[in-house]
Amino acid sequence: MPVRKVTAIWRGTLKEGSGTLKMASGYEGPYTWSSRFEDGAGTNPEELLGAAHAGCFTMALGSRLGKAGYTVNDITTNAEVYLDKVGDGLAITRIVLNIVGDVEGVDAETFNAEAEETKKTCIISRALSPDIEMTVNSSLA
Repeated sequence: MPVRKVTAIWRGTLKEGSGTLKMASGYEGPYTWSSRFEDGAGTNPEELLGAAHAGCFTMALGSRLGKAGYTVNDITTNAEVYLDKVGDGLAITRIVLNIVGDVEGVDAETFNAEAEETKKTCIISRALSPDIEMTVNSSLA
């Protein structure tokens, strides 16, 4: 499987500095204190995490439903990522996925059950668990 690569660049102090997030796919977006902790223009890591989670979850749910024999016309997922003060710092305290599906032949109870099961199989949902290994390689330029 391919390794996905992203580059983050930050210049300056926390509140006055700015940065760029660059994806290997070609997306490049600016981020600042204002875009992260206020309502300023640009993106932020939490927004990108929400996009990754919504995209992965929606694809995984569609796959589950298709394998179960249902016809998936459309599934839309909106992610809400909550960043809150915890102790002396900040933390992502929860992610809410709001999912609306147009799926032929499925009832609401089955759709909800399949969505709950998808939390166990979605790659990003699993990556957000505390069991994922993280390696940090650092050096000075």
